[in-house]
Amino acid sequence: MKKACFFLSCGLLLWLLQQLLVPKYMTYAPEGALIGEYYAEAGGHDVIFIGDCEVYENVSPITLWQEYGIPSYIRGSPQQTIWQSYYLLEETFTYETPQVVVFNVLAMQYDTPADTGPESRREAYNRLTLDTMAWSPQKWKAIRASMTESEKTWEAEMTYLFPILRYHARWSQLTQEDFSYWFRRDRVSHNGYLMQTGVVPCTDTYIQPPPVDDSFGPNAWAYLEKIRELCAEKGVQLVLLKAPSLSPIWWDQWDTQIRTYAREAGLTYINMLDSLPEIGIDWSRDTYDAGLHLNVYGAEKAAAWLGGQLQERFGLPDRRKDADMAAVWAEKTARYEQQKKENGI
Repeated sequence: MKKACFFLSCGLLLWLLQQLLVPKYMTYAPEGALIGEYYAEAGGHDVIFIGDCEVYENVSPITLWQEYGIPSYIRGSPQQTIWQSYYLLEETFTYETPQVVVFNVLAMQYDTPADTGPESRREAYNRLTLDTMAWSPQKWKAIRASMTESEKTWEAEMTYLFPILRYHARWSQLTQEDFSYWFRRDRVSHNGYLMQTGVVPCTDTYIQPPPVDDSFGPNAWAYLEKIRELCAEKGVQLVLLKAPSLSPIWWDQWDTQIRTYAREAGLTYINMLDSLPEIGIDWSRDTYDAGLHLNVYGAEKAAAWLGGQLQERFGLPDRRKDADMAAVWAEKTARYEQQKKENGI
């Protein structure tokens, strides 16, 4: 009994220390809170988005609800790789089965973890996706898939499962935020959408060197096929999406490959860059970072257009007549509008 109490006390102490030492992702790098926020909201969504910042900053689920009665959630995170998207989707299916899954195809440019940049940058982005993912077989597999061969050590993997092993020396970096959010978190997103209210217009054309290799890599294709097969197994419609952004450039050769794959696989591919006038995107007003991502003005326009496409193509029902669901979304909408008001919108 004494041994049991001792180990229980040690476990509780380690948990308390971990809760204090891990980054809170509230006022600093709120993108890191996005994956973890899903669990309190899981269930009842007709559309699930997976992908990188091109979904969590470019599409407003509140607008999808307001305009079409489509309940949706964005399981997005910064520079989310396709293998991370796959395991997040696999995990999502343990909580709910939507009618439509929308995957943003920009991640196809990365074939292996080594393609995503230097080790320090790669780990930073991995943490923003994996740290707040719930313990599950999918998290374990996502961790292993996200590491290069040189990083696949027992010690490195354990730091993702037990973050205190990674952040145990963070004492000197603690701020008031760490103590304020020691045992709680505020919601930073609106069903996975991270609202941006600034306006920084795009005033020039982006010039970037074309990719060294025009073809997407075999690993990226393999995971896209796994996503397709998983959706087919669950009876879920898969949509491939290119969200509206000017940079990184979405090269024609990449677009052609996705179009060919979608046609041969019988999937819907929506490249929103082809419909910018119809969507009404104004790059002098609808972006907060000169065309890399949309602000709330642009995200609402994008959602209003995309919702029409999804409803028309897949017959998604209008859930606004469901009293219980409407009450839940009325609260979500009120919080969303309050944030806009606080930012002068």
